[in-house]
Amino acid sequence: MNHKRWFHRDPGRTSDVSVPEGLWTKCPSCDDIVFTKDIERNLRVCPKCDYHYRLPAYERLGMTLDEGTFTETDAGLRSVDTLAFPDYASKLARGAERTGLNDGIVTGVGEIEGIPVIAGASDFAFMGGSMGGVAGEKLVRAMERGADNHKPVVLFTASGGARMQEGLHSLMQMAKTSAAVAKLARARVPYIVVLTDPTTAGVYASYASLGDIIFAEPGAVIGFAGLRVGNQDVGVKLPPDFQRPDFQSRCGMIDRIVPRKELRATLATVLALLTEAAPDG
Repeated sequence: MNHKRWFHRDPGRTSDVSVPEGLWTKCPSCDDIVFTKDIERNLRVCPKCDYHYRLPAYERLGMTLDEGTFTETDAGLRSVDTLAFPDYASKLARGAERTGLNDGIVTGVGEIEGIPVIAGASDFAFMGGSMGGVAGEKLVRAMERGADNHKPVVLFTASGGARMQEGLHSLMQMAKTSAAVAKLARARVPYIVVLTDPTTAGVYASYASLGDIIFAEPGAVIGFAGLRVGNQDVGVKLPPDFQRPDFQSRCGMIDRIVPRKELRATLATVLALLTEAAPDG
Protein backbone atom coordinates (compact mmCIF):
# COMPACT_ATOMS: atom_id res chain seq x y z
CA MET A 1 0.00 0.00 0.00
CA ASN A 2 1.27 3.44 -0.90
CA HIS A 3 0.96 5.36 2.37
CA LYS A 4 2.00 8.59 0.67
CA ARG A 5 -1.46 8.73 -0.87
CA TRP A 6 -2.91 9.35 2.59
CA PHE A 7 -1.20 12.73 2.66
CA HIS A 8 -1.64 13.65 -0.97
CA ARG A 9 -4.09 16.44 -1.79
CA ASP A 10 -5.76 16.36 -5.17
CA PRO A 11 -5.32 19.92 -6.56
CA GLY A 12 -8.57 19.60 -8.47
CA ARG A 13 -10.65 18.72 -5.43
CA THR A 14 -12.15 21.27 -3.06
CA SER A 15 -12.99 20.58 0.54
CA ASP A 16 -16.61 19.83 1.38
CA VAL A 17 -16.06 21.07 4.93
CA SER A 18 -16.73 24.74 5.61
CA VAL A 19 -16.46 26.69 8.87
CA PRO A 20 -19.63 28.68 9.64
CA GLU A 21 -19.08 32.41 9.75
CA GLY A 22 -18.93 33.82 13.28
CA LEU A 23 -18.09 30.46 14.89
CA TRP A 24 -14.81 31.79 16.27
CA THR A 25 -13.81 35.24 17.54
CA LYS A 26 -10.32 36.66 17.83
CA CYS A 27 -10.04 38.55 21.11
CA PRO A 28 -8.71 42.09 20.51
CA SER A 29 -6.93 42.00 23.86
CA CYS A 30 -5.15 38.64 24.12
CA ASP A 31 -5.32 37.70 20.38
CA ASP A 32 -6.56 34.21 21.26
CA ILE A 33 -9.12 32.56 19.00
CA VAL A 34 -12.14 31.85 21.19
CA PHE A 35 -15.33 29.94 20.48
CA THR A 36 -17.94 32.69 20.02
CA LYS A 37 -20.57 30.86 22.06
CA ASP A 38 -18.14 30.68 25.00
CA ILE A 39 -17.87 34.48 24.91
CA GLU A 40 -21.63 34.87 24.73
CA ARG A 41 -22.18 32.45 27.60
CA ASN A 42 -19.67 34.50 29.60
CA LEU A 43 -21.75 37.72 29.19
CA ARG A 44 -19.60 38.90 26.28
CA VAL A 45 -16.40 38.68 28.32
CA CYS A 46 -13.34 36.85 27.00
CA PRO A 47 -12.89 33.66 29.09
CA LYS A 48 -9.14 33.76 28.48
CA CYS A 49 -8.16 37.33 29.47
CA ASP A 50 -11.36 38.87 30.92
CA TYR A 51 -11.64 41.44 28.13
CA HIS A 52 -15.06 43.11 28.31
CA TYR A 53 -16.65 43.52 24.89
CA ARG A 54 -18.91 46.49 24.24
CA LEU A 55 -22.61 45.69 24.50
CA PRO A 56 -25.64 46.96 22.58
CA ALA A 57 -28.06 48.89 24.78
CA TYR A 58 -30.85 46.30 24.73
CA GLU A 59 -28.45 43.47 25.54
CA ARG A 60 -27.01 45.47 28.42
CA LEU A 61 -30.43 46.13 29.92
CA GLY A 62 -31.53 42.56 29.27
CA MET A 63 -28.70 41.04 31.30
CA THR A 64 -29.11 43.56 34.14
CA LEU A 65 -32.87 43.83 34.70
CA ASP A 66 -35.22 41.09 35.87
CA GLU A 67 -36.64 39.15 32.93
CA GLY A 68 -39.87 40.58 31.57
CA THR A 69 -39.83 43.75 33.68
CA PHE A 70 -38.39 46.28 31.23
CA THR A 71 -40.69 48.77 29.53
CA GLU A 72 -39.01 51.26 27.20
CA THR A 73 -39.89 54.95 27.40
CA ASP A 74 -39.57 57.77 24.83
CA ALA A 75 -38.52 55.34 22.11
CA GLY A 76 -40.03 57.48 19.36
CA LEU A 77 -37.84 60.56 19.86
CA ARG A 78 -35.63 61.32 16.85
CA SER A 79 -32.87 63.83 16.22
CA VAL A 80 -33.52 66.74 13.86
CA ASP A 81 -30.83 68.20 11.61
CA THR A 82 -31.52 71.81 12.61
CA LEU A 83 -28.06 73.03 11.52
CA ALA A 84 -28.15 71.25 8.15
CA PHE A 85 -24.79 69.76 9.09
CA PRO A 86 -23.13 67.96 6.15
CA ASP A 87 -23.86 64.21 6.04
CA TYR A 88 -25.63 64.28 9.44
CA ALA A 89 -28.92 62.89 8.12
CA SER A 90 -27.16 59.96 6.47
CA LYS A 91 -25.16 59.25 9.63
CA LEU A 92 -28.39 59.10 11.62
CA ALA A 93 -29.87 56.73 9.06
CA ARG A 94 -26.81 54.47 9.15
CA GLY A 95 -26.85 54.46 12.95
CA ALA A 96 -30.51 53.47 12.98
CA GLU A 97 -29.92 50.72 10.42
CA ARG A 98 -26.94 49.36 12.33
CA THR A 99 -28.56 49.31 15.79
CA GLY A 100 -32.31 49.39 15.30
CA LEU A 101 -32.45 52.49 17.52
CA ASN A 102 -33.64 56.03 16.84
CA ASP A 103 -30.76 57.45 18.85
CA GLY A 104 -27.79 56.39 20.95
CA ILE A 105 -29.53 55.73 24.27
CA VAL A 106 -32.35 53.51 25.52
CA THR A 107 -34.30 54.39 28.67
CA GLY A 108 -37.15 52.74 30.51
CA VAL A 109 -38.49 51.27 33.73
CA GLY A 110 -37.76 47.83 35.14
CA GLU A 111 -36.64 45.93 38.20
CA ILE A 112 -33.38 44.57 39.59
CA GLU A 113 -34.00 41.69 41.98
CA GLY A 114 -37.51 42.99 42.49
CA ILE A 115 -36.44 46.58 43.18
CA PRO A 116 -38.14 49.07 40.79
CA VAL A 117 -35.65 51.27 38.93
CA ILE A 118 -35.42 53.78 36.11
CA ALA A 119 -32.75 52.41 33.79
CA GLY A 120 -30.86 53.63 30.75
CA ALA A 121 -28.01 52.42 28.57
CA SER A 122 -26.00 54.09 25.84
CA ASP A 123 -25.20 52.27 22.62
CA PHE A 124 -21.76 53.14 21.25
CA ALA A 125 -22.66 51.66 17.86
CA PHE A 126 -25.02 54.59 17.21
CA MET A 127 -22.69 57.45 16.26
CA GLY A 128 -20.29 56.63 19.06
CA GLY A 129 -23.00 57.02 21.70
CA SER A 130 -22.71 60.77 21.23
CA MET A 131 -25.06 62.99 23.22
CA GLY A 132 -27.30 65.26 21.18
CA GLY A 133 -30.67 66.80 21.91
CA VAL A 134 -32.57 63.51 21.88
CA ALA A 135 -30.16 61.69 24.20
CA GLY A 136 -30.19 64.65 26.60
CA GLU A 137 -33.98 64.84 26.56
CA LYS A 138 -34.40 61.10 27.17
CA LEU A 139 -31.95 61.24 30.06
CA VAL A 140 -33.69 64.22 31.65
CA ARG A 141 -37.11 62.60 31.32
CA ALA A 142 -35.76 59.41 32.89
CA MET A 143 -34.29 61.31 35.83
CA GLU A 144 -37.47 63.33 36.31
CA ARG A 145 -39.47 60.09 36.42
CA GLY A 146 -37.10 58.86 39.07
CA ALA A 147 -37.47 62.02 41.12
CA ASP A 148 -41.25 62.22 40.74
CA ASN A 149 -41.88 58.53 41.50
CA HIS A 150 -39.03 58.12 43.97
CA LYS A 151 -37.40 55.31 41.99
CA PRO A 152 -33.60 54.88 41.85
CA VAL A 153 -31.94 55.72 38.53
CA VAL A 154 -29.30 53.39 37.07
CA LEU A 155 -27.46 54.51 33.93
CA PHE A 156 -24.85 52.71 31.81
CA THR A 157 -22.65 55.16 29.93
CA ALA A 158 -20.73 54.56 26.69
CA SER A 159 -19.98 57.66 24.66
CA GLY A 160 -17.42 59.65 22.78
CA GLY A 161 -18.97 62.87 24.10
CA ALA A 162 -21.23 65.61 22.78
CA ARG A 163 -22.52 65.26 19.21
CA MET A 164 -20.63 67.77 17.10
CA GLN A 165 -23.28 67.75 14.35
CA GLU A 166 -25.68 69.55 16.70
CA GLY A 167 -23.22 72.24 17.79
CA LEU A 168 -24.27 74.30 20.79
CA HIS A 169 -27.47 72.26 21.15
CA SER A 170 -25.39 69.22 22.11
CA LEU A 171 -23.20 71.17 24.55
CA MET A 172 -26.31 72.44 26.31
CA GLN A 173 -27.19 68.83 27.15
CA MET A 174 -24.30 68.81 29.61
CA ALA A 175 -25.96 71.53 31.69
CA LYS A 176 -29.42 70.08 31.12
CA THR A 177 -28.55 66.58 32.35
CA SER A 178 -26.52 67.95 35.26
CA ALA A 179 -29.55 69.98 36.36
CA ALA A 180 -31.65 66.82 36.23
CA VAL A 181 -29.12 65.05 38.47
CA ALA A 182 -29.48 67.94 40.94
CA LYS A 183 -33.26 67.35 40.94
CA LEU A 184 -32.64 63.72 41.87
CA ALA A 185 -30.41 64.85 44.71
CA ARG A 186 -33.05 67.26 46.05
CA ALA A 187 -35.62 64.45 45.94
CA ARG A 188 -33.14 62.18 47.78
CA VAL A 189 -33.36 59.55 45.04
CA PRO A 190 -30.33 57.28 44.54
CA TYR A 191 -28.46 57.76 41.27
CA ILE A 192 -26.03 55.04 40.20
CA VAL A 193 -23.74 55.27 37.18
CA VAL A 194 -21.88 52.38 35.56
CA LEU A 195 -19.03 53.58 33.33
CA THR A 196 -18.41 51.26 30.39
CA ASP A 197 -15.99 51.41 27.49
CA PRO A 198 -15.61 54.19 26.51
CA THR A 199 -16.99 57.06 28.61
CA THR A 200 -15.31 60.30 27.59
CA ALA A 201 -15.53 64.03 26.88
CA GLY A 202 -18.81 65.89 27.43
CA VAL A 203 -20.69 62.87 28.76
CA TYR A 204 -18.00 62.15 31.34
CA ALA A 205 -17.87 65.87 32.18
CA SER A 206 -21.60 65.93 32.98
CA TYR A 207 -24.08 63.30 34.15
CA ALA A 208 -21.62 60.35 33.97
CA SER A 209 -19.42 61.66 36.77
CA LEU A 210 -22.21 62.90 39.05
CA GLY A 211 -23.57 59.62 40.39
CA ASP A 212 -24.07 59.04 44.09
CA ILE A 213 -22.27 55.77 43.41
CA ILE A 214 -20.05 55.25 40.37
CA PHE A 215 -18.99 51.82 39.20
CA ALA A 216 -16.80 50.96 36.23
CA GLU A 217 -16.26 47.86 34.15
CA PRO A 218 -12.69 46.53 33.96
CA GLY A 219 -10.59 47.97 31.16
CA ALA A 220 -13.00 50.76 30.21
CA VAL A 221 -11.57 53.99 28.76
CA ILE A 222 -12.69 56.79 31.12
CA GLY A 223 -11.72 60.43 30.93
CA PHE A 224 -12.33 63.83 29.43
CA ALA A 225 -9.43 64.20 26.99
CA GLY A 226 -7.02 61.77 25.39
CA LEU A 227 -3.49 61.07 26.59
CA ARG A 228 -1.80 63.34 24.02
CA VAL A 229 -4.11 66.29 24.75
CA GLY A 230 -3.84 65.66 28.47
CA ASN A 231 -0.05 65.76 28.34
CA GLN A 232 -0.15 69.05 26.45
CA ASP A 233 -2.72 70.71 28.74
CA VAL A 234 -1.29 69.58 32.07
CA GLY A 235 2.30 70.15 31.05
CA VAL A 236 3.55 66.91 32.62
CA LYS A 237 3.75 63.36 31.35
CA LEU A 238 0.65 61.53 32.51
CA PRO A 239 0.81 57.83 33.41
CA PRO A 240 -0.19 55.52 30.56
CA ASP A 241 -3.16 54.16 32.55
CA PHE A 242 -4.60 57.53 33.51
CA GLN A 243 -7.77 56.85 31.50
CA ARG A 244 -8.33 53.40 32.96
CA PRO A 245 -10.48 52.31 35.92
CA ASP A 246 -7.51 51.41 38.13
CA PHE A 247 -6.14 54.97 37.90
CA GLN A 248 -9.61 56.47 38.34
CA SER A 249 -10.14 54.32 41.42
CA ARG A 250 -6.81 55.33 42.97
CA CYS A 251 -7.73 58.98 42.44
CA GLY A 252 -11.18 58.57 44.01
CA MET A 253 -13.17 59.20 40.82
CA ILE A 254 -14.98 55.86 40.94
CA ASP A 255 -16.16 53.81 43.88
CA ARG A 256 -15.47 50.31 42.62
CA ILE A 257 -14.41 48.34 39.56
CA VAL A 258 -17.02 45.63 39.05
CA PRO A 259 -16.62 42.73 36.58
CA ARG A 260 -19.68 42.20 34.41
CA LYS A 261 -20.48 38.84 35.97
CA GLU A 262 -20.78 40.51 39.38
CA LEU A 263 -22.52 43.70 38.29
CA ARG A 264 -26.17 42.67 38.59
CA ALA A 265 -25.67 41.26 42.09
CA THR A 266 -23.67 44.32 43.13
CA LEU A 267 -26.35 46.70 41.88
CA ALA A 268 -29.04 44.68 43.68
CA THR A 269 -27.13 44.83 46.97
CA VAL A 270 -26.48 48.56 46.76
CA LEU A 271 -30.03 49.34 45.68
CA ALA A 272 -31.43 47.31 48.58
CA LEU A 273 -29.31 49.30 51.01
CA LEU A 274 -30.13 52.68 49.49
CA THR A 275 -33.85 52.13 49.08
CA GLU A 276 -34.15 50.80 52.60
CA ALA A 277 -32.54 54.00 53.90
CA ALA A 278 -34.55 56.28 51.62
CA PRO A 279 -37.59 58.11 53.02
CA ASP A 280 -40.94 56.46 52.19
CA GLY A 281 -38.91 53.63 50.71
